[in-house]
Amino acid sequence: MSNRSTLLLEHHLKELKLPTFLREYRKLAAQCAQEGTDHPDYLLRLAELELIDRHQRMVQRRIRAARFPAVKSLDTFDFLTIPSVNSSLYNQAA
Repeated sequence: MSNRSTLLLEHHLKELKLPTFLREYRKLAAQCAQEGTDHPDYLLRLAELELIDRHQRMVQRRIRAARFPAVKSLDTFDFLTIPSVNSSLYNQAA
């Protein structure tokens, strides 16, 4: 890819607000070339990375917006403190 093409691609990715594409396309292109992956699979991988990254950023944004005093998860919940809570139901879902 020529320098002009690279600059235009990076500009377009910024304008389209695809930061993960921008950050990962070269590395993933080299990896896919080494594996012999075709173009649709390469684009699929990039799109999946973008979706995962957007989801993680959305979750982090919502946690910040909620202004929780501390971030906690059910993994740290002490089921012994409230015996009426059935911990086996949680363990089955996890």
